Amino acid sequence: MLGSAVSIGSERLSLFELTEPQRAILYDIRAPRVLLAACVGACLAVAGASLQALLRNPLAEPYLLGVSNGAALGTMLAFVFLERFGFARPLMAFAGAGIATIVVYQMARSRAGMNVERLVLSGVIVTTFLSSIIVLLTSVLDAARLRGFTFWLLGDLSQATYDGFYLTLAAATVGTIVLSSQARALNLMMIGERDALDFGVEIGRVRLIVFGFASVLVGTAVAASGSVGYVGLIVPHLVRLAVGSDNRLVVPMSAVSGAIFVVLADMIARTAIAPRELPVGAITALVGAPVFIYLLRRN
Repeated sequence: MLGSAVSIGSERLSLFELTEPQRAILYDIRAPRVLLAACVGACLAVAGASLQALLRNPLAEPYLLGVSNGAALGTMLAFVFLERFGFARPLMAFAGAGIATIVVYQMARSRAGMNVERLVLSGVIVTTFLSSIIVLLTSVLDAARLRGFTFWLLGDLSQATYDGFYLTLAAATVGTIVLSSQARALNLMMIGERDALDFGVEIGRVRLIVFGFASVLVGTAVAASGSVGYVGLIVPHLVRLAVGSDNRLVVPMSAVSGAIFVVLADMIARTAIAPRELPVGAITALVGAPVFIYLLRRN
């Protein structure tokens, strides 16, 4: 899979006979990009699967809930005001994702509990509000930086580096392990929080872990690649259709499936109008939007 992904592009490469320019394309451009795409997909899919289980809602997805836009706003603030500090982008992305998650969750709660319409509406409100702030901040960018940042907002893997890959790989690995460790608790919480309490589940602790690590995963992915939407929506849903609702399988399988999905989307983005590129987020949205409509109508 990875071998095919690195060989396909505007310059088709053979993995056995490479010229020096082709070797540079393979190892300096294609390899870090494909590896980063896989890690981004894993991060977003695991975050989506965990949030859906915690909130007992198949529509709970980082992009739709405003978490991705929170991370994007944090990244943009670092991009505009803290550009000298390399560590500022992931840290600000984590903070933005976490704050957006908490705000949407609090807005969606009511005395009667939480329903699909209220959750989606809260996510739309927060997403729209954060998008307006991002648009306002773009007014301080010059033309060259504005074009680059706009493309990044739509999901851009063209600036992938090995450093970004290592950071995202670490987040994906730790996040998947930690959230998989909460699978039994999430299974019980999907039945109902009162039943989960009866079985000894610490609801507050599980919420804190899931929200915290989902924010870390989304923040890392957005800081590295921009807003790649709908991955956390459609991948966990397809995984549940294949293996059932047991989160002991759903969370790790979502990581693998999300990695494959974003790598395939990036291949299409690189080759559809080669030598020009499409934003990878546009490809995932073309698939994800119809699935979202289907899930919304079904619920």
